[in-house]
Amino acid sequence: MKKVSILALSVALAVVSCKESKTDTATSTTEQTVAEHSEETFNVNTDNSMVKWTAYHKGGLNPRFGTTKTTGLLSVENGNLISGSLVSDINTLTTDASSVDPAITEGKTSSDLDTHLKSADFFDVAKYPSVKFDITKVEDLPAGTVSKVEGANKQVSGNLTIKDKTVNVTFPAKVDITADKINLVSKFTINRQDWGLAYGAEGDPKDWMISQEVDLELNIVANK
Repeated sequence: MKKVSILALSVALAVVSCKESKTDTATSTTEQTVAEHSEETFNVNTDNSMVKWTAYHKGGLNPRFGTTKTTGLLSVENGNLISGSLVSDINTLTTDASSVDPAITEGKTSSDLDTHLKSADFFDVAKYPSVKFDITKVEDLPAGTVSKVEGANKQVSGNLTIKDKTVNVTFPAKVDITADKINLVSKFTINRQDWGLAYGAEGDPKDWMISQEVDLELNIVANK
């Protein structure tokens, strides 16, 4: 029986250690100089744009996901995206009810998770009501780069500010530009501890099984 138990534990740990990646991994560095806007700007269409987040327990288990509403603008020069600023209102953060099963969460619901995420344990919206992303550079996607975003054609870098910490992140994106519309699509993963969001990190007795990885999915539509 003891050998069987050890084997079962080994299998469980192997499963927990594996998470199929559906996103690109963002690279990070220190805060950089923000790119200046041109005269040609497009306003983010909040109703048609989506910022989706997904968080996991270790190994990709029990994913929780939801959205936030976003405002901002993007700037174009000679038909190319050169700068932009996106602001997500964390007060609008909503967890998808389908990602939380009260039967296995001791009765806790998606609304309970919303409240916890907005508390001082995570985003502390009373002090820091928004998350901001300021573009610092947009380049053509380097040749040979493999991205999880179909049709990715650009590499976007920007300062991501969460609470009082700013980190520059770089990720592939698909950017389509017409005379009156910009569509930016990206899927990338960040490490929340880079911004001091350390609740439930390994070694924390409150809940060490919460993964440090958070997936972000951007589908930004901006219009003239």
